[in-house]
Amino acid sequence: MKRSVLTRYRVMAYVTAVMLMILCVCMVFKYGFDTGEGLTLVVSQLHGVLFIIYLVFAFDLGSKAKWPVGKLLWVLISGTIPTAAFFVERKVVREVEPLIAEAGPQAVKV
Repeated sequence: MKRSVLTRYRVMAYVTAVMLMILCVCMVFKYGFDTGEGLTLVVSQLHGVLFIIYLVFAFDLGSKAKWPVGKLLWVLISGTIPTAAFFVERKVVREVEPLIAEAGPQAVKV
C-alpha cells in the first residue's frame, strides 16, 4: 500500500473533524441565539461535501488494508461524531503504518 493512501485519509479526517466542530458551534449560534443562519448553511454544505470525500478516502484505505466490514463502518461513522475522528485517525495510523513499512520501497518500472 502506498503512503499517499494513508496521507489522503489523514488529511480528510482532520479537515472533516474540524469542519464538524465548526458546524456544531454554528448550530449553537443558529438555534441558541437565533443568529448566523447564513453562515450555518454555508458551513453545513461545505462539511457535507468534505464528508463525502472523507468517506471515499476512508473506504479506499479500508479496502487496501483489508479491514473487516465492522471496522470499516466504525471508521466511516467516526466522521459524524464530533472529535471522534481525531481519536480514530490516530488509531488507524498506528495500525496501517506497519503495512506501509512491510511494502517497502516500490520498484520503479522504466
